[in-house]
Amino acid sequence: MIKVTLKDGSILEVEKGSTILDVAKKISEGLARNMTCGEVNGEIKDLRYELNEDCSLVIHTFSDDDLEGKKAYWHTTSHIMAQAVKRLFPDAKLAIGPAIENGFYYDFDVEKPFTEEDKKNIEQEMKKIIKENLSVERFSLPRKEALELMKDEPYKVELIEDLPEGEEISFYKQGDFTDLCAGPHLVSTGKVKSIKILSSSGAYWRGDEKNKMLQRIYAISFPKASQLEEYLQFLEEAKQRDHRKIGKDLEIFMTHKLVGAGLPMYLPNGATIRMILERYIQDKEISLGYEHVYTPSLANVELYKVSGHWDHYKDDMFPAMKMDNEEMVLRPMNCPHHMLIYKSKMRSYRDLPIRIGELAHDFRYEASGSVCGLERVREMCQNDAHLFVRPDQIKDEVGKILNLIKEVYQKDFGFPASSFKYRLSLRDKNNKEKYIDNDEMWETAESQLREILTELGIEFYEAEGEAAFYGPKIDIQIKTALNHDVTIPTCQLDFALPERFELEYIGEDGKAHRPVVIHRAILGSSDRFISFLLEETKGNLPLWLAPTQVRILPITDNQHNYCHELKDELVKAGIRVEVDDRNEKTGYKIREAQMHKIPYMLIIGQKEVEENLVSIRSRKDGDIGTMSVEEFKNKLLEEIKNKK
Repeated sequence: MIKVTLKDGSILEVEKGSTILDVAKKISEGLARNMTCGEVNGEIKDLRYELNEDCSLVIHTFSDDDLEGKKAYWHTTSHIMAQAVKRLFPDAKLAIGPAIENGFYYDFDVEKPFTEEDKKNIEQEMKKIIKENLSVERFSLPRKEALELMKDEPYKVELIEDLPEGEEISFYKQGDFTDLCAGPHLVSTGKVKSIKILSSSGAYWRGDEKNKMLQRIYAISFPKASQLEEYLQFLEEAKQRDHRKIGKDLEIFMTHKLVGAGLPMYLPNGATIRMILERYIQDKEISLGYEHVYTPSLANVELYKVSGHWDHYKDDMFPAMKMDNEEMVLRPMNCPHHMLIYKSKMRSYRDLPIRIGELAHDFRYEASGSVCGLERVREMCQNDAHLFVRPDQIKDEVGKILNLIKEVYQKDFGFPASSFKYRLSLRDKNNKEKYIDNDEMWETAESQLREILTELGIEFYEAEGEAAFYGPKIDIQIKTALNHDVTIPTCQLDFALPERFELEYIGEDGKAHRPVVIHRAILGSSDRFISFLLEETKGNLPLWLAPTQVRILPITDNQHNYCHELKDELVKAGIRVEVDDRNEKTGYKIREAQMHKIPYMLIIGQKEVEENLVSIRSRKDGDIGTMSVEEFKNKLLEEIKNKK
């Protein structure tokens, strides 16, 4: 007998040689039916894996919060897809078919891209394979026999040849189909229930554009038809929230191949949104004692060698440019510049904290395949700041930063506190070469941030490997409308750069001391924040941020003069207004204003002209009656002031 320690800490005694599936059956028949894989001593294993010594065991199902259970389910379905393709396209060559965050894909080498009809036929063939309920069996072969088995599959041969000598080469077989695979997999194809092919695209073998272009099919599967239906509804919602679609519909930004991938251009509506956002955050910072600077987007490579970015961040920077006797590079971030501004004169302990802010243009060397609208770009405008503090000021300043984040996101933008999670991002102690080498500094910085969060009563979780190369950070994770976790605001503690730049202040004792730097971002990059806002609001931006706040709609030509006079009065009050005096029906103009997400429409007929009134239609509430011009103006100014 051996002892198996389960997730809840309980211990189960089973016969040596029992499989993970056998253990699940001992616990519950329902668990055995629903499990997809097991985790033995931290390693994911197949259901048929035999337990031959005392161990810990976590049993995974599709419904678990983590992805392991889903991945085994989706990986099995990817083999079903590959089998279906081989049945329909016998000459297709198999590449890889992993599970991903939402479903799976498989790459195939075929003569021509898959058509919509092809994908329908593949999906039907997958359903047949599921009905056949083929047993999924695992086996291993020596290298020579493995290569012989896969001799007609060149991509599999390449993968086998790349495996280290002595490593197990395993396969999974279901009916007439066999694939090279480490697993894990379900016990039979019949365990898969609802499937859907989602899309297809070209994909270079191994992601290298020098290799052949393969055809990739994305798909997903679920244990219940209702789960598939919910997911398809979610995808439709995601399409409606895609900031690229909204950005095009609302004329916020555009891209062009002559400008380049990852380099969006803001149209007037987008420029208005960005300008208001940037003024908003600068005003917040000024009220809190920040001083703003402008620094160049280009710098000598030596600056980044001093800061450590050249050693730790070079792959994310654009290549250096030789100019006369200097090597210049587009900056990836502006903290080194701010270090030099601090160092430009002697500082006293009385001067600290010094808070330096900037709306800085930074550049990242993103691959063309990874750029996406405003979300991931090659040039961004960062709402960045660096606080130079004495050690005794760290707790107070970090607390103020966290309060500012709450004020911006929860009070002004209305995100519920429940959508926030605080993550303490630490270095990976098993991969220290990624970080500045100073164990004492790391232990001090990490413990200080941990202590600050605890003292402030903030619930948080820790994540190894998520720190910046120079120090740990507090990242605020926001749960989006599409159920994604995104990190925008962040607060980072840095003992390293002050040391590398030899920053000092004269203490109360008359001696030189080293300041600590707090890096912080509230909105992050303007570009990414706008993409986030567009997707959260579906383009229905709050009144204070909407590029056009009011659209005036005259019913006939007789009201044109009144409408333009009304516009002038509202514009003088600081309200952004348009007049739609086209020769179109009022209903058409209302529908168009609604599509353009205009917060307020003023419908002006002869009665409104004669009585100096406005008839108001709200984007959210529809018709809300008439008011005097003065009442309406005051109503808007109040809403804008309070950011309702």
